[in-house]
Amino acid sequence: MKKLEKDSIIGISALLVHAANIDEIYSEQEKNLIKDFIKSYLTDIDTNEILKEAENIEKNSNQLLNYTSIIKKNSLDIKKDIIEHLWKVIISDNSVDQYESNLMRRICGLIYFPDKESAEIKLKLLNSR
Repeated sequence: MKKLEKDSIIGISALLVHAANIDEIYSEQEKNLIKDFIKSYLTDIDTNEILKEAENIEKNSNQLLNYTSIIKKNSLDIKKDIIEHLWKVIISDNSVDQYESNLMRRICGLIYFPDKESAEIKLKLLNSR
């Protein structure tokens, strides 16, 4: 299932950084969750280096479309995995604010991922804590 190019991973990681930053608290825990995402697709690679690249992309771009167009082209399985990683980052601080919820709705709309399935993933993650 797991097949994404390095550039795609960097772009999607930038989206994860964006999700982590939306509440203006970018914690070590969120960075580790993003590194877990990177490791799940790329082995034998410096996750810190990829994360730095992703952080720079996120800092210099305020367009969600840049990130979502990469995801949109992928299979439902990969989309589901990415949505799950986004939710992990968002709920890692034990709260989901309206901006984070709005971001997830927008992302789901842009990548053609069902809102209902996104909500189920969120619930599953909240219940497994």
